[in-house]
Amino acid sequence: MLNIDLFAMMSVGRVSNTLRSFNLPLVSQRILTRTRLLSTASALEDQNDLNPVPNTPNPGAFKSAPAEPGIQKMIPKSNINLVTSINQTLRRILETDPNSILFGQDIGFGGVFRCTLGLQGEFGKDRVFNTPLNENGIVGMAIGYATTESLAIAEVQFADYIFPAFDQIKNEASMFRYRSGNQWNCGSMIVRMPYGAVGHGGHYHSQSPEGFFTHIPGITVMVPRGPVSAKGMLLSASKSKDPVIFFEPKALYRSKVEDVPDEDYYIPIGKAEIMQEGNDVTVVGWGRQLSILEKACEMASKEYGISCELIDLRTLSPWDADTVEASVKKTGKLLISHEAPITCGFGAEVSASIQERCFFSLEAPIQRVCGYDMPFPLRTEKEYLPDEWKNLEAIKDIMEWSK
Repeated sequence: MLNIDLFAMMSVGRVSNTLRSFNLPLVSQRILTRTRLLSTASALEDQNDLNPVPNTPNPGAFKSAPAEPGIQKMIPKSNINLVTSINQTLRRILETDPNSILFGQDIGFGGVFRCTLGLQGEFGKDRVFNTPLNENGIVGMAIGYATTESLAIAEVQFADYIFPAFDQIKNEASMFRYRSGNQWNCGSMIVRMPYGAVGHGGHYHSQSPEGFFTHIPGITVMVPRGPVSAKGMLLSASKSKDPVIFFEPKALYRSKVEDVPDEDYYIPIGKAEIMQEGNDVTVVGWGRQLSILEKACEMASKEYGISCELIDLRTLSPWDADTVEASVKKTGKLLISHEAPITCGFGAEVSASIQERCFFSLEAPIQRVCGYDMPFPLRTEKEYLPDEWKNLEAIKDIMEWSK
């Protein structure tokens, strides 16, 4: 099988010639049409602007993020779950971008969770197709296809199995723009994967590895919390000029149902959302954990009269430190919660950054309620998870500190 991540290894001066030399295997394996391959090579030959920009590894992200849409006011809406929202959004992307492709293990019949159900029948096997069980190859192919400035949407069946592809993401995708002096990019690329606890997944189907990817400059990391955010964030990811790692909370695939606007809308990359305003404690999370934190904040209000300001980061890299900072300067207290192990989890970055920014505003130590530093357990999953009761106790503790 042709490893088309070879595109990423070409020197700039030989790119167009190498594209032409790969003509037959690229066309025969239906990676590119002959016409598109030759036109891409010609465009590269004609490019005049070869001035490198060595200090901007990641300039293609939304430079001016669109304003937050008035989603609540948009009509009509459909009452759908997370799986349906993702399926409909993928369909919309494939409809509006004829060069986009979608691929991964078993996605031809819908994938394990049926997020891609019906898409191969609608768009054909040339654009929606199965791959071998080879995460390294899946991501490598996405990188190669994205270098042609066409959108590649890759699905990894479970986030737990992304690690064979980590080298492709870290050493190829993230640095492609930087090492070419801003002449090339593989930004038209989304890697989707379900993550997190599901109740019976055990060691290999329950992990939350988002923290690994937030350490990579040049990679965008996004985690929706439900059907509404998933649509707006996935549409924004499809327009991004940086590679996107898109984590989907599989425990919410069918349990989370919301009224999703039928019209397209784009949730800005790198912009957090204040889900609930409050005055006493700032509570920060992302993805599935927001469902837990909503319960904890509600119990804190009803049982103890504690007013919590709940923030969904939505994008972890780049993350919206300004919104969290403004909230903490108001409340004087911060709690962060995520499923991943506590040590070096992304909550540690949030904690350190806010401590630096808000040192003189803090009235109590920053609290983290996270998973334990151990492999994800099966029999003791309930004890492992940072549930609403653990978070409620942390909210109470942080209020005691401030007295």
